[in-house]
Amino acid sequence: MGVTVRPVTAAVGAEISGIDLRKFTEQEFDLIARTWSEHSMILLRGQQLSDDDLLAFSRRFGELDPPPNQERGRISPPGYPDIYVVSNVLDAKGDPIGALGAGEAAWHTDMSYLDLPPDASMLYSLELPPAGGNTWFCGMQAACDALPAELRRKIEGRRIKHDGTYNSGGYLRKGVTPTDDPLAAPGAWHPAILRHPVNGRQTLYLGRRRNSYIEGYDREESDAILAALWAHVIEPRFLYEHVWKLGDLVMWDNRSTMHRREPFDSEARRIMHRTQIKGSRRPAAYGAAL
Repeated sequence: MGVTVRPVTAAVGAEISGIDLRKFTEQEFDLIARTWSEHSMILLRGQQLSDDDLLAFSRRFGELDPPPNQERGRISPPGYPDIYVVSNVLDAKGDPIGALGAGEAAWHTDMSYLDLPPDASMLYSLELPPAGGNTWFCGMQAACDALPAELRRKIEGRRIKHDGTYNSGGYLRKGVTPTDDPLAAPGAWHPAILRHPVNGRQTLYLGRRRNSYIEGYDREESDAILAALWAHVIEPRFLYEHVWKLGDLVMWDNRSTMHRREPFDSEARRIMHRTQIKGSRRPAAYGAAL
């Protein structure tokens, strides 16, 4: 059949077919890397990966970050500390084997509450519920290109506070003091509009809505601008809904996408393994000198 690349939407994502991630060639990897850079998210279906295979492919993109601190700390498969388990399944003791449960995971960018967030994340499907749990992606470069001029003026050259108090499932991170005051919350300040370090494009960088704050405004002004930004970026023209199949490997660029997960039946089982690529440099403002 050969190798093919098919964009899944104009704003974000491409499906690559005809590559086995257990035994890809250098030419195939170059195609994967170029497609990821161009489309911000890539999908490869029908993979049959062990954890070692997943790690080997992930490390082709750089050094790996450890799993994030979630509601139960950092949960990984035994012997694989660089893999993060996303699951609602309980072990024999009744404890979750992973994080985020079966509820909705709100729009977010992975670990943007750090000064050096991961460049990329990969998610591989091992067990899926009969329905639900779809993952949505937002193309933040397309959203930035289409930003209304007045709204852009309000955020250009400013930074946004990225909260580290709660994860995307709304759970308090282990060891963190709860707060809904964005100025008191732990987290990092990042430029509202980034320059992508690889393709040079401008991209909005919002992180997540809860406990967010735009510097230079009072709380009411900041909230009003943030509401307008979020209403803009989640317009259907910027979105892709991924309906999972077993063996799907999805990789996304955290610098130029956001994502969310739909809830699913808590009695059904869902097991996903995730890796993330360590950040190569701190997020830099689009107008900053290179």
